[in-house]
Amino acid sequence: MPMSRDLSALARRLRAFVQTFPGAWEDHPWGETVAKVGPKVFVFGLGLGLDKHSDEPPGIAVKLKASHGSVAKRSFASPTGYGLGKSGWLTLRLDLADAPSSAELEAWIEESYRLVAPKRLLAELDASASSASPASRSPSRVVRPRRASASQPKAAKRGRRRGLGAE
Repeated sequence: MPMSRDLSALARRLRAFVQTFPGAWEDHPWGETVAKVGPKVFVFGLGLGLDKHSDEPPGIAVKLKASHGSVAKRSFASPTGYGLGKSGWLTLRLDLADAPSSAELEAWIEESYRLVAPKRLLAELDASASSASPASRSPSRVVRPRRASASQPKAAKRGRRRGLGAE
């Protein structure tokens, strides 16, 4: 990608893309935009450095496993700091001439999501993927667990949470 890449447009595109994942939401710890599923981060730097005053180059950090080896060899990738690199996190610089394409970034964001999302949400993602392409997924809402009503016995509440209760 050329260095004249429109980072604002890319940031908007990636922020919209992460909202298509079940249970995904945006948070702003440390003055940085991150994407989370539940309490877990699956993309750091989603604002591409445009949302804070920083001397660091624009980029994102994602957790990779299947594609980690091949991506880590590319010039725009480096292990993420603060010890996260030991757990498979890579920082991907977006200001270099050979920066990854939007399609590559979206594939790696999805891989990162799949590594941290709960199985229930992965099943929902796979069900929606079988009926539509990822680009056409509609923005999801945050999925919160349902609470059992106070009138149910405790054993029934436990069984329902484990998927054992009859509907």
